Amino acid sequence: MRAVVQRVAEAAVSVEGKVVGQIGAGLLVLLGVGQGDAEADADYLAEKVLHLRIFPDGEGQMNLSVLDTRGDLLAVSQFTLYGDTRRGRRPGYSAAAPPEEANRLYRYFVGRLREAGLRVEEGVFRAMMDVSLVNRGPVTILLDSAKTF
Repeated sequence: MRAVVQRVAEAAVSVEGKVVGQIGAGLLVLLGVGQGDAEADADYLAEKVLHLRIFPDGEGQMNLSVLDTRGDLLAVSQFTLYGDTRRGRRPGYSAAAPPEEANRLYRYFVGRLREAGLRVEEGVFRAMMDVSLVNRGPVTILLDSAKTF
């Protein structure tokens, strides 16, 4: 499972011109589910996202997590995080999980975030989405659960 985590001042996701998820200060999480991923991968990433110390403390040092700041989260499913560009010019997506399994694990991941008691907004699984954000910092972190086991 892979995630791109961005610290944002605000973020929103729209489908067909209608805002379906919108947050203030917090984290935008683009989540990709790969072949063979399981709940353990989602657990790992949810814990990592919630506890990443990427928000400034009173001295401007990145020492606080989204839990510490009581920030918002916006989770957006993005299978293209498993795009393989090693051959040719068109990415291949065979490493991405099938849609049914990806949706199940995406829902599980979002549930784990919600258990923390923070506001969690979402995109729409398998929809063409427009994502807008103001990246604060900028701070962008790449996470991959396969690099931990």
